[in-house]
Amino acid sequence: MKEITRRQFIATATLATGFALAVQPVSAKVITTDSKGLVAGAVKIPVKDGEIPAYRAMPAGEGNFPIVLVIQEIFGVHEHIQDVCRRFAKLGYVAVAPELFVRQGDVSKLSSIEEIRPIVAKVPDAQVLSDLDATVAWAVKSAKGNSNKLGITGFCWGGRITWLYAAHNPQVKAGVAWYGRLVGDVTELTPKHPVDIASTLKVPVLGLYGGKDTGIPLDTVKQMRVRLASRNENRLKSSSSKSEIIVYPDAPHAFFADYRSSYHESDAKRGWQRLQAWFKQHGV
Repeated sequence: MKEITRRQFIATATLATGFALAVQPVSAKVITTDSKGLVAGAVKIPVKDGEIPAYRAMPAGEGNFPIVLVIQEIFGVHEHIQDVCRRFAKLGYVAVAPELFVRQGDVSKLSSIEEIRPIVAKVPDAQVLSDLDATVAWAVKSAKGNSNKLGITGFCWGGRITWLYAAHNPQVKAGVAWYGRLVGDVTELTPKHPVDIASTLKVPVLGLYGGKDTGIPLDTVKQMRVRLASRNENRLKSSSSKSEIIVYPDAPHAFFADYRSSYHESDAKRGWQRLQAWFKQHGV
């Protein structure tokens, strides 16, 4: 798939419907959350060079809702990510999932991970962080969101971004990173990785990882824990601001993804409960 031009992106950017082609067939264990009592659907987020599509779910009501940014896997903002937004909305949040690959291509229409990876590899971290800043501003202005109660969570690719955005935006009260890559090559597009920002991270982030994740070696988790411990011990006086990582020994990569064969129900449920407790503990 060719990279779309900026003009094409501004004119044609739309949100995916259904599940990404690359993850077919969808598991029978898929969770479906209804939109009763919610305002939910596609929206447009104004960004520096136009607009990007996003999915927004929030309670129907007066507003001043805590905000949660929901960051996609490499498969884009498809039905699973949209459902996660509705789950947050049922808990009283305005949840927004911006489509962060749209300038580079529509990954929802690609049928294999091998086709998707080259598209995702072209996405600059700086662009992503800027788009998330714009998403927060939109959530406050147009979705009744409370910027003083801002959280972020993401999965796989989005797990890495969760760590980076928590370091980028001090307004974030707490983050939960699901099995996001922690180390990597330093490039112009990816100048830093979570392990590089861990020792100076001020926002409390909870990392949820799988002990049987073949794509994220446990030695990289150990590296991250060492860097976080250095930050926690040497710079932080408040124990409530410390970041931490939980490893579920029997969980594979993408253990929260109920629409995939990797879904590990017991650990997914435990992780979701930990997320809610973490956000509550840190004022999100």
